[in-house]
Amino acid sequence: MSSLFHPTVARLTYRALLGRRRAAILFALPVMLLIIAVAVRALTGADDATANTVLSGFALATMVPLIGVIAGTGAIGPEIDDGSVVYLLAKPVRRSTVIVTKLLVAIGVTVAFSAVPVLIAGFVLNGNSQQIAVAYALAAAVASVAYSALFLFLGTVTRHAVVVGLVYELVWEAVFGNLVPGARTLSVQQWALALAQKAGADGAITSDVGLTPAIVLLVVVTGGATWYAARRLKSLTLAGEE
Repeated sequence: MSSLFHPTVARLTYRALLGRRRAAILFALPVMLLIIAVAVRALTGADDATANTVLSGFALATMVPLIGVIAGTGAIGPEIDDGSVVYLLAKPVRRSTVIVTKLLVAIGVTVAFSAVPVLIAGFVLNGNSQQIAVAYALAAAVASVAYSALFLFLGTVTRHAVVVGLVYELVWEAVFGNLVPGARTLSVQQWALALAQKAGADGAITSDVGLTPAIVLLVVVTGGATWYAARRLKSLTLAGEE
């Protein structure tokens, strides 16, 4: 594991992700979720259907991918845009180590700002009745891994990674993923819901994707995005050397 993790790269990435502007957005989204959870609980009381609506409709469908966009693209995109990545790549560090380290940092940040607040919000909404809070927290954590890898990859291939990520989240996940039955099979949200369905009580949570296909797709997307990101970083280095 040590050959794939570089503490200095991790420290620099954490500093970049938790800078003033990004940190404000990262904190704002979970706070908004918790405020919604407290308000809904005060107005409607503990209700499983309402908890499902809030945790699935806002937390998993909107908050988690937005945090993934911020963390995933922010882990490497700005360094490529301003050219400072050249100084990082000049160090005797393997390109795969750079990518894996940045991915782990992005995953850690995304999980901390999404899965943990989702768990708390779930307990606030219905006290974890039918294991809904734990199930959605698990889904948020799993989705965080896939989103971090996907958006980290986007950060290596385009200067407009944030825009592309937002379009993916708002158009594909939010619109097509919820309205077009066939598109749901290719939705990270639905893959994560498949694990939540397994973790929750029978009938508490539903997904349009089976558990086995969901796990396979999550592994393929996460592994594939990480591999391509490392190759892209290597090609940038070679281009600079030439």
